[in-house]
Amino acid sequence: MKYYSTNRQAPQATLAEAVIRGLAPDKGLYMPEAIIPLPEVFYETIAQLSLHEVALAAAGRLFADDVPSDILSEIVEDTLSFPIPLVPLNDRIYALELFHGPTLAFKDVGARFMARLLGYFIRKRGEGEVHVLVATSGDTGSAVANGFLGVEGIRVHVLYPKGKVSLIQEKQFTTLGRNVTALEVDGTFDDCQALVKAAFTDPELTAHLHLTSANSINMARFLPQSFYYFHAYAEWLRAGGKGKLVVSVPSGNFGNLTAGLFAHRMGLPVYRFLAANNMNHPVCDYLDSGVYEPHASMPTLANAMDVGAPSNFARILDLYDGNHEAISSLIGGSWYTDDDIRDVVRRVFDTTGYILDPHGACAYLALETRLRPGEQGIFLATAHPAKFTDTIERILGKRPPVPQRLAAFLSGKKQTVPMTREFDDFRQYLLAL
Repeated sequence: MKYYSTNRQAPQATLAEAVIRGLAPDKGLYMPEAIIPLPEVFYETIAQLSLHEVALAAAGRLFADDVPSDILSEIVEDTLSFPIPLVPLNDRIYALELFHGPTLAFKDVGARFMARLLGYFIRKRGEGEVHVLVATSGDTGSAVANGFLGVEGIRVHVLYPKGKVSLIQEKQFTTLGRNVTALEVDGTFDDCQALVKAAFTDPELTAHLHLTSANSINMARFLPQSFYYFHAYAEWLRAGGKGKLVVSVPSGNFGNLTAGLFAHRMGLPVYRFLAANNMNHPVCDYLDSGVYEPHASMPTLANAMDVGAPSNFARILDLYDGNHEAISSLIGGSWYTDDDIRDVVRRVFDTTGYILDPHGACAYLALETRLRPGEQGIFLATAHPAKFTDTIERILGKRPPVPQRLAAFLSGKKQTVPMTREFDDFRQYLLAL
């Protein structure tokens, strides 16, 4: 299959080229030339299939033209080597827990898949050392750093905003060493993302180093996230789900929701989606008004969603030919303040004993306030609440249980490279490699 740029000013690329480049030469995001629906029999029998079988069917539609079936099966099996349970919170709302992977966040799926797919293409093409640049507002950095840790031929450079990620998140990518370097940027996530994008379009840098991205701008990072939407539907059927299914997605850079829209285009019978935002909500505003106005991000309790200019919105526009009516009829937007987050975390814990993380709290609220008669909802619980221990303790007056593998990161020694938000400084860092 060929892949085109959302800016339509770059030559089409193969999957290998799109994955290795990350960003198209015209600064656009790669999209597949076709999205092929799965057959009706797949959805008729999906409740009888395992997670691996469901994911492999979806992966086959997306990647089988470019990756041998046995290699693809191995990659999928390794990517989804942990459980993804569906937990009922009441008779209408379920949580899909995506935080049982190595770093206890949903991005483990895309990061692990990309690490193995990129490694396969590097070996097949005989590429030299590849440098992965990744900007993070929290969980992306830890998932990518751990997913790529020790992968031969790849060096990872994680850019994160100084003082704007939780301690555990920071420890998960600043203590690893080996082929992972953390750059502590004196700025916001948007500044980090801008540095990464600028690097890809600098001729001297791209001639000096083989660069790619592991943010959701990379096809191999965001597309595998479609797998768990199919799994969610299967689990919902097995749980006796009925009526129309609504899926609520905590949304920052909008890669996760975009993956869900790909699944929908492949025939997944989700009736509609909800994009749940914090106080950074330009896409929610667009859904209401038809006007998209990105802005500087502001810090919130749901820090992984502190994105004022989400990259993947370009993919959503492309997927629906910029038709606001088509987009807003399928996607509803809701945004919430820090006080809203505190209130729902406290209220859900008091009534059910379930601890929401700040991002899942927004997605839960969207369902609670926007579900209609005849609908049931699944929200994506994207990170373990222990990744936000201080925040949860301030809200509930108690610390959430910390899994051992998460606690192990806290004993590691932080190692970072200080970095300004100026591109020339980042450019000099890369040129010196």
